[in-house]
Amino acid sequence: MGDPINAVRIFNSKEVDELMVLDISASKQGRAPDFNAIGEIVSEAFMPVAYGGGITTERQAGELLALGVEKVVLNSILADDPGLVSILAKRFGSQSVVVSIDVKKQGITRQYHAMTHGGTRKTGQKPKDFAQEMVMRGAGEILLNAIDQDGTLSGYDLQLINEVASCVDIPIVACGGARDIADFEKATKAGASAVAAGSFFIYHGPHRAVLISYPNRSELENVLP
Repeated sequence: MGDPINAVRIFNSKEVDELMVLDISASKQGRAPDFNAIGEIVSEAFMPVAYGGGITTERQAGELLALGVEKVVLNSILADDPGLVSILAKRFGSQSVVVSIDVKKQGITRQYHAMTHGGTRKTGQKPKDFAQEMVMRGAGEILLNAIDQDGTLSGYDLQLINEVASCVDIPIVACGGARDIADFEKATKAGASAVAAGSFFIYHGPHRAVLISYPNRSELENVLP
């Protein structure tokens, strides 16, 4: 995509509702959040910003929120320290804590498995069970990412959305597979409280040319509740 600051400025002009910045290699590489880079992004963004990637301590989360990040997103740390959710929810409020659940289908029966570390490590739990545990620990929101759909522009995994949304009472943000605006409507009807997308906003045409876009307000209002 190029320079993230430039991308943020374009999203500003298109009146994007919320920006979620995920450093997907931070935890794999054992890196802490890049606070300077995140601070630059937050200072440029006109919309709320959530950040995830490399967050392992209460202190890091506090520093991010002090920079102006509105929500911290936890994923890989939950494999070893799920109690961090409770600590952050108690100190900063559940509304500031998002749990990201990456989901893969595996095995002959293609069963759903909740994953961490960029989809390379199993939690040993089904997505709905993992989601329920995170709610009990104080998570205020769940980012539900279907890894098998991610970047495919083949539509959201509606069965997964319904399965998880039906067993928790906090907002579910569906992610992975959005192809067009009609997919947004399908995801919300399946139980998602909100929808997220990446490739749909960025890549266009058979050669996946990079052209940052975003639906206009009237288009979204026609399909979203």
